[in-house]
Amino acid sequence: MTGAPTPTLILLGLLAAALLTAAATDLRERIIWDRLNLAIALCAPAFWWATGLSPWPGMALQLGLGVAVFAMFAGLFAVGMMGGGDVKLLGALALWLPLGPLVEMLFWMAVGGGALTVVMIVWHRIRPAEGAIEVPYGVAIAGAGLWVLGTRYLNQFV
Repeated sequence: MTGAPTPTLILLGLLAAALLTAAATDLRERIIWDRLNLAIALCAPAFWWATGLSPWPGMALQLGLGVAVFAMFAGLFAVGMMGGGDVKLLGALALWLPLGPLVEMLFWMAVGGGALTVVMIVWHRIRPAEGAIEVPYGVAIAGAGLWVLGTRYLNQFV
């Protein structure tokens, strides 16, 4: 999106800052704040408007994607495979990404999350601690989100 309008760039900057905050808090505290996820979700309609997305079917599809992603990952939360903050972050981020970029983001999230899991396992073996290994998956979500947003909206060659 070369020559993106200023409101779009401002909103993308706010989203990038929110994703970096989510990664930092998940890494440090193993939590992603509800108010941060809510802010990401509530800014999505402003982004839709700034990018000229039509109410039907554009905005409706984005809302549907957000709900579908949230529901899919809520199932993983229900069986203990994912944290609640991660699920809310994914649902909120899905509101910003059309289907193609969303699938790409989920792919890179899985790759990054797998690598992060390996690092956490090694770290846990080097410095044993009681309890299960907690993987700060918000780092993988944020990294994948930033990658896809950067390549989609800031890459002059796309």
